[in-house]
Amino acid sequence: MTNSADQSWTHAGHGLPSAEPSLNTTAIATGLQLPAGFSAIAGDPELGPALTTNLARVEKKLREAIANSDPLADATSRHLVEAGGKRIRPLLTLLCAHLGDASLPAVVQAAVVVELTHLATLYHDDVMDSAPFRRGAPTAHEVWGNSVAVLTGDLIFARASILVSELGSRALGIQARTFERLCLGQLHETVGPRPDEDPLAHYLSVIADKTGSLVAASGQLGAIFSGADEAYEPILVEYGEKVGVAFQLADDVIDVTGIKVKSGKSPGTDLREGVPTLPVLLLRNAARDGDQAAVELLTLIDGDLSTDEALAAAVAGLREHPVTAQSWVVARAWADEAIAALAPLPEGVVKASLTSFAHAVVDRSS
Repeated sequence: MTNSADQSWTHAGHGLPSAEPSLNTTAIATGLQLPAGFSAIAGDPELGPALTTNLARVEKKLREAIANSDPLADATSRHLVEAGGKRIRPLLTLLCAHLGDASLPAVVQAAVVVELTHLATLYHDDVMDSAPFRRGAPTAHEVWGNSVAVLTGDLIFARASILVSELGSRALGIQARTFERLCLGQLHETVGPRPDEDPLAHYLSVIADKTGSLVAASGQLGAIFSGADEAYEPILVEYGEKVGVAFQLADDVIDVTGIKVKSGKSPGTDLREGVPTLPVLLLRNAARDGDQAAVELLTLIDGDLSTDEALAAAVAGLREHPVTAQSWVVARAWADEAIAALAPLPEGVVKASLTSFAHAVVDRSS
């Protein structure tokens, strides 16, 4: 990793992180809990502590990266970081780095970059979706307004760009192409499918761009900056793309199961906002094929869902219809394909943990 010759960004209240984490990192590590699917890591006497310590370094450096001497910029940038999150993307970066030398400093910096990029997109997505909550807290645009939220997302992405530029041109290229896909995914979701385009294929393409691309980049960057065998990179990219799609498909099904998820998003939010998700797309196909129950349920779903009673009825109807079970089958198929992509990797805790994670994302209750 090389340091940028231009250090002018530090005038905004930043200080370059020290090479070694402070004692506070130990406290952060103590409070960390790994997400579901990573039990193999927690139980490993060497990998477990090493990965948890690095994840704590990431958490510390995230706060350093978004800190700003301007009070408003500092408050808005900290908003989502301090709301928490699973940190799935940096965790995958750190985990995949154990295919090489995970102790290299650039590994942690790459993990910070992918999380900052993810956070930046959340600010923008919440404005686009008019979402009132994120991670159990009011969204930034609810607190400060749309313009401030969008600009905060831009600011956080600028921080990510500074950090990734220090990692070199290859990392910068991966970041740029990934961000392009994130933007295209949001654009295509906003305008919807073309008249001659299959809505289901369009939906899966949007998910691949909006979710799969950054998950894929996370694992790839971990391999690159740990000096892992180059042959592992396309494997991790394919895995990340597929497990990212599986993750989002599961989220979309959870939305219509009647379970309130930890993000604070109430069941049926996607239905009320008219967001096309896999269960509804399959329901439309079933209605087109003559399923009368699907036709009747679509009349309810496409109607006025502004009241809690109407929304609850739509959620209950969709939950009981066979398309919801079919949706879980589709999500699990994507997870199975992700696992199959891992076949060439060496056996060990890394491969086992990636496999467990793929299972966990489609076996969630919340």
